[in-house]
Amino acid sequence: MKTDTIAAITTGLSNAGISIIRISGSEVFNIIDLIYQSKNRNKILSKEKSHTIHYGFIVDGDQIVDEVMVSIMRAPKSYTREDVIEINCHGGIVVTKKILDTVVKYGARIADPGEFTKRAFLNGRIDLSQAEAVIDIINARNELALKNSISQLRGNVHLFIIKQREMILRDIAFIEAALDDPEHISIDGFNDTLMEHVEEECKVIDRLIRESEQGKIIKEGVKTVIVGKPNAGKSSLLNNLLGEDRAIVTDIAGTTRDTLEETINFNGICLNIIDTAGIRDTEDTIEKIGVEKAIRVTKDADLILYVMDSSTKMDDNDNAILTMIQNKKAIILYNKSDLEPVVSMKEIESKTDKNIIAFSTVGNIGMSDLEEMIKEMFFSGEIFFNDEIYITNARHKQALIEALESLKQVKLSIEATMPEDFYSIDLMNAYEVLGNIIGESVEEDLVNMIFKEFCMGK
Repeated sequence: MKTDTIAAITTGLSNAGISIIRISGSEVFNIIDLIYQSKNRNKILSKEKSHTIHYGFIVDGDQIVDEVMVSIMRAPKSYTREDVIEINCHGGIVVTKKILDTVVKYGARIADPGEFTKRAFLNGRIDLSQAEAVIDIINARNELALKNSISQLRGNVHLFIIKQREMILRDIAFIEAALDDPEHISIDGFNDTLMEHVEEECKVIDRLIRESEQGKIIKEGVKTVIVGKPNAGKSSLLNNLLGEDRAIVTDIAGTTRDTLEETINFNGICLNIIDTAGIRDTEDTIEKIGVEKAIRVTKDADLILYVMDSSTKMDDNDNAILTMIQNKKAIILYNKSDLEPVVSMKEIESKTDKNIIAFSTVGNIGMSDLEEMIKEMFFSGEIFFNDEIYITNARHKQALIEALESLKQVKLSIEATMPEDFYSIDLMNAYEVLGNIIGESVEEDLVNMIFKEFCMGK
């Protein structure tokens, strides 16, 4: 591990009220003593107490660079568990870069992306799952994702993994002790006890894996595709959801020729919406490409909103759309319900098992029903949580899957009355892959890859 002193700008590099330059490592006080000057020139920061803030100037020789506030955090009570200093300066781009250049000139080097958090992990302040939660907080696209990431940063995944590993390790230790000293430690009847333990562990891990789809939705949002015939009200629906005129709306069928993508926070639910070209048979070459693309994007959708025009008769295009959404999560919006209907909801219900909402993009009729139905489909009607664990990281999910398979193999070995050392092999594999989630025994290349995803200064 590198133990040299690193520095980076930790705030956005733009004209702002303040900027912060963070320095971490063994030489921070040597560096700051060379470039900090108090108002009365009688203060040496290396002699000051931890967790204090000091007014003064950053200087380069006889030249004053900027007026600053300097925060001191001594190891191990800092973000990295190293000596850390943060320089709060004026937020201009030029002056911020000048201070960073000065820090580097006097002994620091520019930090790699995520290197501060990487040091926090390597120095044992946080585990790998908590480190990954940091970047998830930065990238959170909605309140649910933020809450879940903060929960993981506070250690809910860490505590869960520690508990499961302790249970597994206890059984491994008993088996190994019994095999080493059979005269004093009897393994008679232990198979039943072990089966109970493994079944309980399988149950909780399997639940996390199954609920990881909700975790994916929380983190990434619901990939939502709006489909329907031309002029059914798809673009009007998008505009209503956005609260602005993003899509062109006219009475001319076929106005939308390509997909239009937007992300909205729909009362706490992140919807990644794709508005598509109206689906119909057409000889127009460009429109035909749009229709083909509309059909293609529905295949990967988490949710399809089928906008059906209740003021026109159903035709082959409607039947084609109903077939297309047959095995997908979909909601049918019975649009223009404020007008005299030509097709009844009963007629639609006779052709599909999908939920139907009476809707109108003109009067915003049905919008609250749509919100509740989406909540029910993806969050069982409840989207707020306290101490629930939602796995949002693909790496964590894969490790849980591998651990579950190993535990299932233990169950098969018990049922087949295999020798006890077979149990230990699979129990140890489950123990180790769960440890990968929190960063025990992980490859250095994996650690480096994870932290390269971070932004500079974090």
